[in-house]
Amino acid sequence: MSSTLQGKTILITGATAGIGFATAQSLLQQGARLVITGRNQERLNQAVRKLGERVIPVLCDSANVAQIQQMATQLQRDNIKLDGLILNAGVFYPVAFEQMSLDNLNTTMAVNFNGPALTLQALLPCLNNPSSVVFISSVAVLKAFATAGVYSASKAAFEGLARVLNLELAERGIRINSIRPGVTATEIQAKAGMDQDAISGFFESLSSTPVGRVLTPEDLVPAINYLISDASIGLRNAYIDIDGGFGL
Repeated sequence: MSSTLQGKTILITGATAGIGFATAQSLLQQGARLVITGRNQERLNQAVRKLGERVIPVLCDSANVAQIQQMATQLQRDNIKLDGLILNAGVFYPVAFEQMSLDNLNTTMAVNFNGPALTLQALLPCLNNPSSVVFISSVAVLKAFATAGVYSASKAAFEGLARVLNLELAERGIRINSIRPGVTATEIQAKAGMDQDAISGFFESLSSTPVGRVLTPEDLVPAINYLISDASIGLRNAYIDIDGGFGL
């Protein structure tokens, strides 16, 4: 069976674990060639060993502007042209607004907004006409969660930018669409400071949602596949909410 992704070259940011890694596995199975980024060389190497030879690893922290520019220069030097870009790298550092620090604000915005914005800008010369950009947003832009204000704002900020870019980049054949995952079991919970008991209790509370469980990265992959493929050629600034009915 032929795939609309056969022979496509796609870059995924933050692809060493979670949604990015699951997406990489799926795209490779469909015949795509991948460039993946990660901010830790050891974890990047581990991901490549698992994914195989059709993967080009690039050490790139989405909060590091110099590394983003170096990545773009490397791809141009190697004459790598991209058919798709998946802006997946993100962080979540929950804090109540009253305790919010400038460091928390700047760190979150650096990865969740500045990172994807500057990555897309730097990679414009590498993007084919047509090409698809998929932003991994969050249900948090629609539903309020206490202590998630900065995270919500960072995701909503890029969604606002993407609306404008769909106009500005239309002549280049670049389209930008998003998925908005609900609560998904990845490393993000532990990195947010939750211990295993808190994570387990949180996930158990999701049994009352229509889907009856916490989402997994694999639940999100089909929608990403669709948006990154030629099948979504008619979509601009579309949002696919994948929350298992959490927002009902």
